[in-house]
Amino acid sequence: MVGEATNLRSEELNFCFEKLMMVGGNNSGVVKMKGLAITEWKDIPMELLLRIVSLVDDRTVIMASGVCSGWRDAICLGLTYLSLSWTIFPFPGHAVLALCKKNMNNLVLSLAPKFTKLQTLVLRQDKPQLEDNAVEAIANSCHDLQDLDLSKSFKLSDRSLCALALGCPNLIKLNISGCTAFSDHALAYLTEYCRKLKILNLCGCVKAATDYALQAIGRNCSELQSLNLGWCENVGDVGVMSLAYGCPDLRSLDLCGCVHITDDSVIALANRCLHLISLGLYYCRNITDRAMYSLAQSRVKNKPEMWEPMKKSRYDEEGLKSLNISQCTALTPSAVQALCDTFPALHTCSWRHSLVMSGCLNLTSVHCACAIQPHPHPHRTANSIPHPAH
Repeated sequence: MVGEATNLRSEELNFCFEKLMMVGGNNSGVVKMKGLAITEWKDIPMELLLRIVSLVDDRTVIMASGVCSGWRDAICLGLTYLSLSWTIFPFPGHAVLALCKKNMNNLVLSLAPKFTKLQTLVLRQDKPQLEDNAVEAIANSCHDLQDLDLSKSFKLSDRSLCALALGCPNLIKLNISGCTAFSDHALAYLTEYCRKLKILNLCGCVKAATDYALQAIGRNCSELQSLNLGWCENVGDVGVMSLAYGCPDLRSLDLCGCVHITDDSVIALANRCLHLISLGLYYCRNITDRAMYSLAQSRVKNKPEMWEPMKKSRYDEEGLKSLNISQCTALTPSAVQALCDTFPALHTCSWRHSLVMSGCLNLTSVHCACAIQPHPHPHRTANSIPHPAH
């Protein structure tokens, strides 16, 4: 993006940037680069302009884009990351905006047609303001969009998902958590066009996340790696099993609060999603020992070659690294212990708590390998800092 306009070398760009900062707005100062004399701010090439813009605040970025057509085009062409949330992310090379609450919808309407090269757009809100016409403007202008965060946009309707389906087919990551008005038919329609989705957050989307929608996801989104279905109480075994069969590369699945799923869902995941490393089953009280044993046994059944001594270390690194079975009160210690023994990355020790069992008093006897072969505490040995749970 940035280096393509004039192909400036990094050292030359740094030199000119420093010189410009010293010269400031004084027209008597001249900076030369590649035979080009910069005597006025309007003469600054795209690379230098974007370097300067990355240092200023959101208000200044918007003002800079209105200085002249050259600056507007440079900023709009160079901007690939835009955040209109309450958090400012100071990423080098990206202009990131923070926005006043009452202006979000209008600002999106005005900016979307200009910033046509956006690949990442964060519209996270504490108070919902975003409306369908703003999302439609994004879909009509930002066809390269890959990462979109619309979380907590309570005012959005199915119109938004339909617009995204037609205008943003390159979406890889979509967060619509808390968007309670979306329907399962609109979500299914989206998946027919956005088949590149790898990360999808549907937490709290009770109307959208149903077995009907999950069947569509399994049918259309074979590249999906991460899915959050937390507190989607209309999800059942039919939907989860469709995911398991249609999305074999699934790595992370949050089913916390999906109270209707049973062992059949977990067994399908164990047998089909061989790369699964994170599974949330909080409050799934229909889950029994049968599900735990299926997870443990599938590792041996699906990857028998990993038992070869020369591959043992690689085997230890694979499989579940994070599991939440809190409030799954039907489970017994023997089944959970078998799972813990099978997956060395599941820890019950306090400093690497990747097997969460709160609310299951009958599981207090379950322990990880650390209880038998203690590992150095991470605060005592720098090299023993645990890998964060996914």
